[in-house]
Amino acid sequence: MESLVELLRSRVSETPDATALLADGVRLSYADLDRAADLAADRLAAAGVRPGDLTGLLVERDAETVVWLLAILKRGAAYVPLDPGYPRERTQFIAEDSQLSRIVGARSTAERVGLSDRRLIDPAAPEADPESTGSRGTALAPSADSAAYVIYTSGSTGRPKGCVITHGNVLALLDAALPLFALTADDRWAIFHSLCFDFSVWELWGALATGATAVIVPWRTVVLSADLMDFLQEQRITVLNQVPSVFRYTAQAHAENGHPQLPLRYVVLGGESVNLDVIRDFVAGAGPRGPEMVNMYGITENTVHSTFKVLDAETLRSGSASPIGHPLPHVGAHILSAERMPVTDGTAGELWLSGASVSVGYLHRDDLTKERFAELPVGPDSAMLRCYRTGDLVRRLPDGELEYLGRDDDQVKIRGFRIELREIETVLGSHPDVRDAAVCAVDTALGPALAACMVGVDAASSDALARSVKELLTTSLPDYMVPRMYLTVDRLPLTPSGKLDRAAVTALFSHRKTGQPARSTHGATSTS
Repeated sequence: MESLVELLRSRVSETPDATALLADGVRLSYADLDRAADLAADRLAAAGVRPGDLTGLLVERDAETVVWLLAILKRGAAYVPLDPGYPRERTQFIAEDSQLSRIVGARSTAERVGLSDRRLIDPAAPEADPESTGSRGTALAPSADSAAYVIYTSGSTGRPKGCVITHGNVLALLDAALPLFALTADDRWAIFHSLCFDFSVWELWGALATGATAVIVPWRTVVLSADLMDFLQEQRITVLNQVPSVFRYTAQAHAENGHPQLPLRYVVLGGESVNLDVIRDFVAGAGPRGPEMVNMYGITENTVHSTFKVLDAETLRSGSASPIGHPLPHVGAHILSAERMPVTDGTAGELWLSGASVSVGYLHRDDLTKERFAELPVGPDSAMLRCYRTGDLVRRLPDGELEYLGRDDDQVKIRGFRIELREIETVLGSHPDVRDAAVCAVDTALGPALAACMVGVDAASSDALARSVKELLTTSLPDYMVPRMYLTVDRLPLTPSGKLDRAAVTALFSHRKTGQPARSTHGATSTS
């Protein structure tokens, strides 16, 4: 099988009448979904979208968005998801940087995010005359090497970077990971995440690849865990994917509602370190018929997931910091020293990944691609393999499993999103009243949270500066990148060599774990 389009076609031929997608009362069978995507692909062709084009997709939590995503792939193009909830500046940057050929979405939404001047394809608008907009022609079927999507992640230079993922990358993930589960066509997968977050790729295609039903979770249900309990029961959801910090709220809601019996068969966690205490309490409350809990470490550049670990009773008793298990069958995991030499088992090193799911690189960023992707002699008999440098520190345990130890750079994960702290610091530094700034991730009772430490230009009120800075950040960055806590100091702590001491910055917020303000020269402010 060469492409996701072929994968969908095979499912349509096998079970055309089975339910493929449910969204806010809309039901589409596999045949319905395929026909709707074909019609939308015709619209794309009429509008001049060609195979290989990058096409923007203003994502909503509805069936129509999925239809147009599939249509873009059927046309041989690649989709670039654009979240209308992101700040206009960021959305416009992504549209400019990716040089989008067209953007699919409602005109009202495009106007709201400042993209109405772009070549827009409004699904609600009447189809234009194909003679005046371009020839439909015959689209070349995408191959395994064809780009399927470009997802933008945080960038250390202050601008996001687009990661290019091919059809072959996704198919390799599905072929390797799905057999590790006892999935059937009777399963119902929750589409919990935004299409701008690559966890959604696993959710959507995991369902479609197994002939199951994908059920889109409404936004209100995503943010209200109490509503999620009802949704899981009413929609008979059997597969739920969540990042650990969000699952914390799900587990809490489950306990507060009296530990109701849920139809879940699997809960798949990924995107950040798991909290085994939360998992342990949830499993105890779920009873003997509770779901199997699975942790899957992953990274966008290696197509969503890279490892697999069942969080069984023995693991939950072990007290391991963050067990991520064995690499998936198609993934090579190489633990290397700073000199890019293999380390001995049990020794911490940086994780490099190889295999069929490694991305082709970053869009229009050859310099960064060369920095993060490299040919290394780590294959059998020292054969050269193309690898991705994750920046994550791990060690190999005696049983061959991997244990996650943290980052070796300034990157953190919050709510499953990978964040370059320097991108936030760049925006902070643009504020006229901020002389210097550092951002860190701190542990709170509700999971990891971002905190900003600032040196003000003058002795202005720390509360006023925090409000002003947060206003700037809110208009420039997505919500998950806006710090919850702010602190003003006379100077940032430095190491003896004169570098920023991030550990010391984090320590300044240590009192916030108990809800008490951190002490500093000027005081601290929480805006959460």
